[in-house]
Amino acid sequence: MGLVLASGPAAARLVQADLARVAVAPPPGARAPLDLAVTDARTGQPTTLGQALGGRAALLLPVDYTCGNVCDPMLSMSAGALAATGLPADDYALVLVGIDPRDDAAAARRMLAETLGDRATSVRPRALLVSDSALARLTGALGYSAVYDAGTDSFAHPAAALLLAADGRVARVLSPLALTGKDLRLALTEAGEGRVGSIADRLTLLCYGYDAARGVYTPLIQQILTVAGIVTIAAIALLVAGLTRLARGRQA
Repeated sequence: MGLVLASGPAAARLVQADLARVAVAPPPGARAPLDLAVTDARTGQPTTLGQALGGRAALLLPVDYTCGNVCDPMLSMSAGALAATGLPADDYALVLVGIDPRDDAAAARRMLAETLGDRATSVRPRALLVSDSALARLTGALGYSAVYDAGTDSFAHPAAALLLAADGRVARVLSPLALTGKDLRLALTEAGEGRVGSIADRLTLLCYGYDAARGVYTPLIQQILTVAGIVTIAAIALLVAGLTRLARGRQA
């Protein structure tokens, strides 16, 4: 992923060595533990990450429920992009996981209410609370690292969203601050493995590629033109070789 943002003024208090540890880099084959014990902030009931996903592709947002500088825009723009996909809410899950174990259910509910308002009914976010040990297990599996700044009592954390397949596999790391409905629809179609999106969406994926540096999908025009150029040159070379051989045969 790209650059890391800090919540609050934490970046000003952390040294470069600390900020260098803030990243999201899922290892090959990374998979979120679906049996992870969590608490649903809305109901207060214990559940698991897998039950929150509900067998669907999911946009997972690790957030600080009291962070207004980065996390509120991340949530708002992610919800807006999900709504703009045009996909039914049953086709995906929007799951938030608190990165500060001190945050309680009231903080999570307040973030949802103040940031999404009535939009929450259309995208149906699930805000989850986790213990220290569960958070360490989840972030370790996902390659996600945030740094706490005791001086400002805040976290420096990646401005990133992880797109999970229904089995918990990390399909993509996306930039929630740059997401569009089209990007997210393509990502969900890709992660849904035929269960999300239309045939047209799957055909569109053939012409788009994922830009890991920007966390978005971009047209494969340059690659297509390059391949077309190579094929054209090869065809011309074969034609010239065939005509040359034909001319030599006539001279003989």
